[in-house]
Amino acid sequence: MGLSSHFECIVCMDMERLGGCQYAAVWYGKLIGIFAIRVPENDEPKRDYRDLHDHIKALDEAGLLITVDEPVDKDAEMHALVRWQFVGGLKESERKAFLFTNVVNAKGRKYDLPIVVGALAANQDIYSVGMQAPVDEIGAKWDAAINNPIDPVVVEDAPCHEVIIEGEALLGEGNGIDSLPIPVSTPGFDAAPTLTSTNVVTCDPETGVQNMGTYRAALKAPDRMVVRMATRVGGAGGYAHYKKHQARGDKKMPVAIVLGCPPVVAFMGPQKLPLDRDEVGVAGGLAGAPINMVKARTVDLMVPAEAELVIEGIIDTEMVEPEGPFGESHGHVALEEFNMPMQVTAITHRKDAVLTSYISQAAPSESSVIKRVAYEPLFLAHLRDGLGIKGIKKVSLHEPLTGLLRVTIITVERETPKTEIWRALYGSAFFKGDCSKVCIAVNEDIDPDNADALLWAIAYRLNPVDDVLTLAHRGQGHGPKREHTGEEDSTLLIDATMKSDMPPVALPTQEYMERGLKLWNKLGLPSVRPTPPWFGYSLGDWTQDWADAATRAAAGDYLENGARTLQRQQKGLVPETSVRDAEDGWDEKETF
Repeated sequence: MGLSSHFECIVCMDMERLGGCQYAAVWYGKLIGIFAIRVPENDEPKRDYRDLHDHIKALDEAGLLITVDEPVDKDAEMHALVRWQFVGGLKESERKAFLFTNVVNAKGRKYDLPIVVGALAANQDIYSVGMQAPVDEIGAKWDAAINNPIDPVVVEDAPCHEVIIEGEALLGEGNGIDSLPIPVSTPGFDAAPTLTSTNVVTCDPETGVQNMGTYRAALKAPDRMVVRMATRVGGAGGYAHYKKHQARGDKKMPVAIVLGCPPVVAFMGPQKLPLDRDEVGVAGGLAGAPINMVKARTVDLMVPAEAELVIEGIIDTEMVEPEGPFGESHGHVALEEFNMPMQVTAITHRKDAVLTSYISQAAPSESSVIKRVAYEPLFLAHLRDGLGIKGIKKVSLHEPLTGLLRVTIITVERETPKTEIWRALYGSAFFKGDCSKVCIAVNEDIDPDNADALLWAIAYRLNPVDDVLTLAHRGQGHGPKREHTGEEDSTLLIDATMKSDMPPVALPTQEYMERGLKLWNKLGLPSVRPTPPWFGYSLGDWTQDWADAATRAAAGDYLENGARTLQRQQKGLVPETSVRDAEDGWDEKETF
């Protein structure tokens, strides 16, 4: 029976062979086809979702891919080159994915496989191509997939097993994982080439439920890596499995490092789901079809059949080995620490495999874009739907340098009650343990991505005695200070919203700024990138009389304004007395 059948599809498996893994299941339903799928070869399993090759082609067609055919040094040049689009003043929309087809190392050794950097989320448009949904619909698509997972199917033959490297072929310089074009992510600080865009598969030894997390893995020898799984509270599912293996007395933990998954699967690694949820079902929910999985060659785990490359191995649960330094996503270099040594037992890959690598380190980065697009809708749903807070417009996780985890900006409507603003601040602060150390509430006219605008709101709309609150007993979370040291952090809540009407923003109104821009362009002056606020607007303390006077002045009729104010002269007032305090009728004037 084909996968496109409208009738039930039963997947029969040997449960003992698969170690009780949950993939032995009955799957019902009609599969949903997805546009622009690469037609599989005759010996490939059928699928209804894009693999990485399809995705790269889609990026190229969308003008989001740069192909570099000249030699590029993966150790000293590759990530530094791609990093410039994040620190060189380019807009996010101008960032691209980079496909390197001629990779060498610092010693001039050439690699057979190409590598693509930034192909999943160098910007939100690239992420959108991978999700096959507009950016503003991605949050809803995640919600639907999490609530309506589709169980995977198991296949016997898979593209990821077209080439198999085992035994003696794993040994010696230039062989094994040393034959792969793994870049040095932070040249000048990192101590090893490191895999970053991973989907690391482990299995709960008690329940058989697999987990797929994104953990870095440093190259130590042609057949050995050291894997870093987060040990912080609420951290990695793989680390929870590691602890269970230790508690059972298991000296070895099977692991599979998967590179180049189909995008809907690759996005699972950075996404935070409950530890007892297998991400592959959620990936099926994103695809609208079951994901093909295949049994690994040398470890008792299931891996995505269309993965580009899989590194199989065993993690020693007794020994640890120094790993790092490595440039981390919190914007600092993670110093050398002991982490989990992995003995490689096999490498499998497609004949035409393309390796992947994330641009991470100081945000903005590829890893921060992936998290931001997924996390912000979760925060908004938590406040607006979960807590029922009125007036919430959006939640923004500050990305540059702070990497989303430390600063959260909540945008609220102008008339939102103070009690609701503070409920939103508290709700954001404690939604995720590693996020929202600093929470700031602002109104809709403040651009949450403009630090100057945030400081402007704090400077003029905040009374520190009434509008700032600090809370004790926050864990350190992901950052240069480690949570397991026992040192606590704290939380800062700031209400930087307007408490009453204020005078307009002191810039020409939009009409006149647009006229000025037309003249600017006519004169051939350098192109501009408007930064809000780039025109003036009312903040509530503005009357029709003042608006009419401004219209007359801009039309050249300013002498008429002078004639009108002459009629309003008074004696005995101190200079700078407000007209509101000295003239009758101001209580009846409407403001806007």
